[in-house]
Amino acid sequence: METESGDGANMVARIYRPARTAMQSGKGNTREWLFLYEAEDPKTVEPLMGYTSSRDMRSQIRLSFETKELAIEYAERNGIPYRVEEQHIAGRPKVSYSDNFRYDRAQPWTH
Repeated sequence: METESGDGANMVARIYRPARTAMQSGKGNTREWLFLYEAEDPKTVEPLMGYTSSRDMRSQIRLSFETKELAIEYAERNGIPYRVEEQHIAGRPKVSYSDNFRYDRAQPWTH
């Protein structure tokens, strides 16, 4: 049920653990869980100066927690509806450099 006054009472928070960026080789900034409000209104571009703006003041709130359980507890304690996005852990196959030179290689060398 949406509110007519636009007071943001129905704003849903998103709890997730950010993935590392493509430019990182390590796991920097991926250890904490983030608590963000989802945008209720779309962002608009101011026609004269070209600034991007939004009427949602809650979209500026960004809280970090050490664990997912702490973030959920905060949302429940304050009566904030939330959605948890589980962390996707990318699995990388273990590849040995010496496998490039195996005699029973699946694809032969082309160069």
